[in-house]
Amino acid sequence: MVDFVGAGSGAADLITVRGKRLLEEADVIIYAGSLVNPALLDYKKESCQVHNSAYMTLEEVIQTIKEAEESGKRTVRLHTGDPCLYGAIREQMDELDKLGIPYEVCPGVSSFCGAAAALHAEYTLPDVSQSVIITRMAGRTAVPEKEEIAKLASHQATMVIFLSTGMLKALEERLMAGGYSEDTPAAIVYKATWPDEKVFRCKVSTLSETAEKYQITKTALIVVGKVLDGEYSRSELYNPAFTTEFRRAVE
Repeated sequence: MVDFVGAGSGAADLITVRGKRLLEEADVIIYAGSLVNPALLDYKKESCQVHNSAYMTLEEVIQTIKEAEESGKRTVRLHTGDPCLYGAIREQMDELDKLGIPYEVCPGVSSFCGAAAALHAEYTLPDVSQSVIITRMAGRTAVPEKEEIAKLASHQATMVIFLSTGMLKALEERLMAGGYSEDTPAAIVYKATWPDEKVFRCKVSTLSETAEKYQITKTALIVVGKVLDGEYSRSELYNPAFTTEFRRAVE
């Protein structure tokens, strides 16, 4: 059996209760060493074998899992955040399907949630934005042409941009080409929820300048949108003048 486990956004105690239990029970752990907090390995049992996938190919990962299965061992494939976002798990699951190896997925707290917590932000504010676009800049790995940053920016929704800290000048240009004004609020959240977390608030037009000033080159999320400026309409959910399924409006 293989368990794909979301490690959470960084802090070791933000893994789910289920994820922690699976780590404790695992005979083999293959973890994304370039991103996962190594403190999570403290949960493993002494006899557990540990492999750092930062140094492995897909084929090597699958071979390690196959050998564990043949020995009757249980494997945890530990991914950063939630495995469904930029986790490259589909290709692993497809290979396991071919081999007839069963697997399950344990969700985790994504870093985009950790960034909101660090910013004390709500991504979906009434009359400001009711959508969150999670994306990245095209780099060595392409993105579909229809998802080019400027096209997504035209929606003026909240944007959370992964894997783009090294391309912030180009990101600024594409965001503004898409319709964000140069003074649209933005933020750089470095290592959200880790002990060395840092938050830098800026504008769309000063993203690259801010990153350069504070020497942020990787492991950061970019958040863009007017939800960061503090102006919004009150939600109807707790409005005394609004009737819900559970209470009537106050006359």
